[in-house]
Amino acid sequence: MSNDDQLKVRHTVSKKKSFKELTIVRDIIFWIDPVGEGQNENAIFVRPFNEKEAFPQKLTSKKYNIKNNFHGYGGKSYKCIFLKNNFYLIWIDQITNALWFQIFKEVASNYRSQKRYLDSVQEPRQLSKSIDGNFDSSFVISQKNFLYGICEINNRDYLFSLNLKKTKQDVYRIKKFKNFAGELSSNNSFSLLSWVEWDSPYMPWEKNDLCFATIDLDGEITKIKKFSDKLINVKKNVSFFQPYWISETILVCSEDSSGWWNLLFLDASKIENIFIKKRVERNFVEYGVPQWVSGITFFSGDIKDLFCLAKKENNLLVEQYKDLQFVKEFSTPFASISDFSVFEKKVVLKGYGSDFLGNLLEIDCNKQVLSNVFEEINAEYIKDCSKPESFWFKGFEDKSTHSFLYKPLVEKFRKPPLFVRAHSGPTSFFDGSYNSEVQYWTSKGFFVAEVNYGGSSGFGKAYRERLNYKWGIVDSYDCKSLALELIKSNQVDSDKVVIFGNSAGGLTALNCLLYGSIFTAAICKYPVIDLKDMHQNTHRFEKDYLNSLVGNYAKNHDDYINRSPINHIKKIKKPILLFHGKKDTVISYEQTLKIQEILIQNNKYSEVIFFDNEGHGFRNIENKEIVMQKSQEFLKNALNI
Repeated sequence: MSNDDQLKVRHTVSKKKSFKELTIVRDIIFWIDPVGEGQNENAIFVRPFNEKEAFPQKLTSKKYNIKNNFHGYGGKSYKCIFLKNNFYLIWIDQITNALWFQIFKEVASNYRSQKRYLDSVQEPRQLSKSIDGNFDSSFVISQKNFLYGICEINNRDYLFSLNLKKTKQDVYRIKKFKNFAGELSSNNSFSLLSWVEWDSPYMPWEKNDLCFATIDLDGEITKIKKFSDKLINVKKNVSFFQPYWISETILVCSEDSSGWWNLLFLDASKIENIFIKKRVERNFVEYGVPQWVSGITFFSGDIKDLFCLAKKENNLLVEQYKDLQFVKEFSTPFASISDFSVFEKKVVLKGYGSDFLGNLLEIDCNKQVLSNVFEEINAEYIKDCSKPESFWFKGFEDKSTHSFLYKPLVEKFRKPPLFVRAHSGPTSFFDGSYNSEVQYWTSKGFFVAEVNYGGSSGFGKAYRERLNYKWGIVDSYDCKSLALELIKSNQVDSDKVVIFGNSAGGLTALNCLLYGSIFTAAICKYPVIDLKDMHQNTHRFEKDYLNSLVGNYAKNHDDYINRSPINHIKKIKKPILLFHGKKDTVISYEQTLKIQEILIQNNKYSEVIFFDNEGHGFRNIENKEIVMQKSQEFLKNALNI
């Protein structure tokens, strides 16, 4: 590998320092960024809204590893609540496996030149003892200085409370949930709590319950009520997304009873009679995504100025509502949006495009009267970038199926090799945002295709349910169908077609090699190889995931065997490159270890590479470089290029 190629690899995997877990509280924006040299050293920073040149103030020292591991996939790791004219900052620390807490007040504006925006009112305090489990960061605080939250201890979720005036205390468990819960929130007076909970055999995006509770003066639950309405969740499997209070009595969320995650406004004046105030039903529009991680925000603001994210096909919109009435729709240039947060009419978000990385936007809608405030964003565009083209084709059972196509940036071949990517869902999706690996391969003359196979999100509930009981069939069929379509249209070299997949996409990729002769080779990271092993040994959150994807284990045992590549690996005669981390808790590296010897014996150029310090998803830049370098060497031999 030349020095020039090594530099290109490093460029594709390097990550510039950026805002993480962004939020706005009053006129101050909060975020997390790394500090020090260690990967696990980070801190919470602040600066004034829309003062991009302001020097960031570090609020926490580097002695913390601020991270959320709730339900195995985590989410936002801190929360700041403005209460009694102070900023109450609570964070999850993985070193002590406990909650920490600190109070700040805003510095007078004439002192801001000293690079300080918040002053500490109270030094950091360890609120809880260490727990054998994980905290979520959907905290709420009562007027009597009690913190409420949701945690998981010994594989069970609990609603808990802590006294903000005490230190290193046992979490007081108020309610034991039957299985899973999340998205805790409350109205302003703390007279009502709300959350979502779900139980076997469902994942949260398949079926969950929206619950409300009243709390007495001693902080105990006095009444719990599940929201039920004949128009929505009577005799239906419905998923509620991000219940969020916008006033003392009104809660907004989205629910998918129509086949799309649509807006729902509820009147919760009385817990005995929670009713629909307003529904916004729009086909082909989604106000939600699968809840893999906690704290995903699609709604922010209050009843006077509520802003909502909406995904319409491949476009992301921002909608504004005032007193529940639609005011304005803003189109955006973004393929995806994260860290969406609003205070009054101040909007903060990170937007990702097809040719730029997460751009921080701070928009004051009070001052900007543009017809579209997103038209004049300053994006740092990446030059020499292959843009995605949205492409629909006929997939399994001739159903219209979506993909993104990336044409090669350079002409190195008479016909370009094809690199088909299966996403790591299966309940996930490609959104067309910039991906360094995709661009790396297009810069090498490859044609890259990303397949939103049946089961992917963002195209409605029916599309999402195409994979039910058919994982390993529909997904692989759709990948093969797209490859055939591109071959028939004479756009790619039929002798040089590679399938690529991470995690669940690895099962898709390996099954593509098993059945049919379209693909020449496969590259997989931490792939699902053994469905039986996954059913028996995966972590708690995904324990019942296979019930909808494959079926009940006892009744569909044969399907678990037949669709597992590990049981057919001797049949694969084509070269495969596998990568796996030995600290993977989702899919054990021992699955890959079992097939290593057979794979290398049967398939010329096949190779298996393990990383001692990686888990489910690679983080170390040097390891990412190795992945790219080894992949290039592998394809050079496997495709004879």
